[in-house]
Amino acid sequence: MNSKYLFPLTIVVSLLISTSAFSQLKKQKVVHYDANVSAPLTNGELALITEVYGDTAHENVLDKPQRLADVKNILRNRIEIKRISKPSDQKACPLLSTVPLMDYYVSDLQRDTVFNPENFNPLKYLFQYHAHGSYMYRVDGTDYFILVKSQYQ
Repeated sequence: MNSKYLFPLTIVVSLLISTSAFSQLKKQKVVHYDANVSAPLTNGELALITEVYGDTAHENVLDKPQRLADVKNILRNRIEIKRISKPSDQKACPLLSTVPLMDYYVSDLQRDTVFNPENFNPLKYLFQYHAHGSYMYRVDGTDYFILVKSQYQ
């Protein structure tokens, strides 16, 4: 190839690569954690993790600082349970029964037969935790709604 064409071609390729890299960086969103994520796990939170991860809880969550921070963020900041009794205030949304269970680690993991917002374990469900938006689900046969907040808020 002629050297007089090589220099302009190199510049064009470099510009294309740098523009592509810049646009990729610009599209990435950063996850921000509230200060409460740095607090140690409570016994209740540890029980929720163990219920879903079983014997692999240390290997898959507890011994992985980033994964543990993500799980704490879900449990402490990203799940909100609301009771909306007035039908006109209720929105149509997917039912909790349509969300698959996270039964990869504990094969006999079961859905709760009775919903109790005080001991609900959101880790049991494959909610859209990594989506850019927030999502709402209705607990079947109740006035309870589960809001899964975006991690990018």
